[in-house]
Amino acid sequence: MSAEFSLPIRVYIEDTDAGGIVYYVNYLKYLERCRTEFMRALGTDRAAISDEGWMFVVSSLALTYRQPAKLDDQLDATAAVVAVKGAAIQFAQSVKRGSSCMVEGDVTIACVDRVSGKPRRLSPELKQQLEARMQNKETST
Repeated sequence: MSAEFSLPIRVYIEDTDAGGIVYYVNYLKYLERCRTEFMRALGTDRAAISDEGWMFVVSSLALTYRQPAKLDDQLDATAAVVAVKGAAIQFAQSVKRGSSCMVEGDVTIACVDRVSGKPRRLSPELKQQLEARMQNKETST
């Protein structure tokens, strides 16, 4: 698996406003889908909620909207691991149409206990996989 994960997305009419432009909040959905499929590709089934009593929540988000996507565009949502801490993963994410960037930003997700909502350390196995993805990025640049 390469350092940057990519998920193809087609823009449907349900994603757009009356002018055929992607409604801004839908980019958040695209980025969420990309992170979920990234985690699934690492072998973390049911990435949002684990049978082991933990889940991921977005703890920080900063996006810059560069240009609009439109009805029927073929887009790619991307995710690359930037940092891994005890209970958090920081991603650099984007939505692109070809080489044009529509949206880019940083998203941090926190691992929390499903019952208490308190931070919970990432499993050593998951942390190791994520750190390996970061190393792939460092060696490929």
